[in-house]
Parts: sequence; structure tokens; C-alpha cells
Amino acid sequence: MSSIGSGYDLSAGQFSPDGRVFQVEYAIKAVENSGSVIALRGKDGVVFGVEKIITSQLYEEGSNRRVHSIDEHIGAAVSGLLSDARAVVNKARDEAANYRDTYQVPIPLATLTERLGRYMHYFTVYGSLRPFGVSILLGTWDETNGPKLMEIDPSGTVRGYYGCAVGKGKQNAKTEIEKLNMTSMSCRDLVKEVAKTIYSVHDEVKDKHFELELSWIGKDTNGAHKLVPQELFDEAKKYAEEALNDSDDEDTDM
Repeated sequence: MSSIGSGYDLSAGQFSPDGRVFQVEYAIKAVENSGSVIALRGKDGVVFGVEKIITSQLYEEGSNRRVHSIDEHIGAAVSGLLSDARAVVNKARDEAANYRDTYQVPIPLATLTERLGRYMHYFTVYGSLRPFGVSILLGTWDETNGPKLMEIDPSGTVRGYYGCAVGKGKQNAKTEIEKLNMTSMSCRDLVKEVAKTIYSVHDEVKDKHFELELSWIGKDTNGAHKLVPQELFDEAKKYAEEALNDSDDEDTDM
């Protein structure tokens, strides 16, 4: 049973007869049409990777980043509408700052995701608002609790993961991620695997150019979210390109 076009998709606060909220589904579709975003949780931290689609040759490299620092100890990567992503990231930063001001300690990731998920869900239950067309992946690491990785989707649902992928390459990326034994892998190893996965799921026919973004948080960064060092970035990019070329050669031989 489908209710598309019958008026049940005009408001986020209305269910269709078959129990669907079309505005939320449309927001999820906006995420699925965006570049792929991957996050992996290893034994000593979390690594984020982003396939940022380049739509113009006039684009300035490094602008409109999709990896962000929420607080010094929490990193994030976003997929979906960029303007919506900025609003969600700014809300997360406000929550982290308010918690630190009130309690004089950094906000736990579980508390942040609970508050941010509640905020995003608020936009799905009122007709005068629309859901955010963005999914956000958040990660942290500390000596006591180790690494944590969580996702919030446009409906405001919060999930914890060992490895997560969103965006247009989601299904293929999940297939690649499931082959990895992430709990025994270091962040340095995962950086290469994230880059390799991004390159493998990139659709060269529809999206010829893209910019790779890599960031991490873990033992190597003393619990601070940072961009991957240039030397390691270049090494991971080279590893990914070689793996992609090897895969193409195998397909050609067959």
C-alpha cells in the first residue's frame, strides 16, 4: 500500500494510513543521495572518512568540510544537505559548550547523542517544521572507556556502531566493512581501510571527481579529534588507489 501523492507527505506531523511519515523518508533519501561517509571504531580510536563530491572545476579544495570537531574530545562526520549539517553541528557544539560550562567537565558522548537526537526528532513531529536532511556520525576516545562510535539519522534515532556507513555508497561500503576485524586493528591501519573503502564505492560514472577527507580521534591524538597527518593521508590515499587499480586489473583479466 502506498500513499505517495495522496496528501500524506505534506506535513512531518502526519502519518499515512500504512504508518509512514513521508517527510522523514524524504530526509533519509536526501542523505542517501549525498557522498559516502564512513566511520570505523578500532582498538585505540575512531577514524572518519568522507567522499566529498566535486561538482565544479572552480571548487576551492578544503572548503565546505564534512568532518567537524564538536568539542576537543568528540569528532563528527556528516552526510546529506550541507546547510542542514551546519545547523546540526552548531547545535551539538552548543550542547557540548553548555555542559562544560555547567558541570566543568567534557560532555559524555552518550549524553550528547541523546540531546542531539531529541533535538532532531523534535523537527519530525510538528507540521510547521521539516526534518533535517542529514545523518551525523560521532566518535570519541578516552583511556577509561576506550573508543565509542554513534550515529543519528534524520528521524532522531541514535545507534551505536563498530563500523558505520551512510550516503550513496552505503550498501557497498557496509559489505567491505563487514570483512574487517576492526576491534583488533589500530587507527593507523583503519585510516588505510577507510580510504580504500571510499575509493571502492565511488561511482566514477555519475561523480567523476571527489575530495577525500580523513580525520581521527584516539590514542595517537591523545583523545583529541584531528585531521589525519598529511604523511599518513598520502600513504592511505596511495594504498587506496593501488587497491582500486589492482581490482580493475582483475576485472579486465576476467
